[in-house]
Amino acid sequence: MAATLHAPNFDLEATLNSGQAFHWEPQADGSFAGCIADRLVALRQRRDEVLVTPTEGLETARCYLRLDENHDAVLRSFPAEDSVLAAAVAYCPGLRILRQPLWECLATFLTSSMKQVAHIRQMSLRLRRELGEPLRLGDIKAGAFPSPAAMASAGEQRLRELGLGYRAVFVHRAAARLASGEARLEDGEALDDAELLEFLLRFDGVGEKIANCVRLFAFGRLSAFPVDVWIERVLRERYFGGDEVPRKELTSFLVHHFGDYGGYAQQYLFHHARTSKGKSRSRP
Repeated sequence: MAATLHAPNFDLEATLNSGQAFHWEPQADGSFAGCIADRLVALRQRRDEVLVTPTEGLETARCYLRLDENHDAVLRSFPAEDSVLAAAVAYCPGLRILRQPLWECLATFLTSSMKQVAHIRQMSLRLRRELGEPLRLGDIKAGAFPSPAAMASAGEQRLRELGLGYRAVFVHRAAARLASGEARLEDGEALDDAELLEFLLRFDGVGEKIANCVRLFAFGRLSAFPVDVWIERVLRERYFGGDEVPRKELTSFLVHHFGDYGGYAQQYLFHHARTSKGKSRSRP
């Protein structure tokens, strides 16, 4: 049996394939199967509804897909004179920012450095298959994302063998800190945005881009705007006439131009640039 979520102005496929999460698998019936924390669910869009199987996953899916937020308020917040962003929103107005589990998001983006979306996806699925708790939903089999304890126990060498390369050391160190209780990602919930950024930067291998991805996709700090060389080039070409822009000036522009929902603006710009040209690109 499936339960139904009301989902106006929502695009399930674009949201799941927009470079935020990397493990959702399309099924023959048009649904997508994947794990939300330790729950395996199947999601299928039917016009302005999302069908969730099993029914026990309804509220979990609602939260994960951010169908409990006022998305119109997000869209109304964007600068009216910004034609670049308007074109990106018009391309896929139903895109949402996911609410991802904290550790899964941190570990996944630690593996993302210098990797294209397809490669990050391969690593995510391999980690789930080899180290995660096996789950089943009817004929669908999947693995939950491995816990910090499982990652720490596997060891750095095993993580390298699973395709993480030099990233394995950072994932293993983070897993060991969390598994031992030396650090708790949940403590970040009580921090303000600046404090949370500093907290995340204390993990080895985490720079501002990864920290802002985690702030945005896991902690729900919707003003966070992840920037790397590629997205910086997009901003420079489309907003600054191709001129070089000092990082301090760019940061100030992002805060004042895109405001409280800058993370959404970034995701629209990234998804539009990546998919409208039909090219696979790395996560910004």
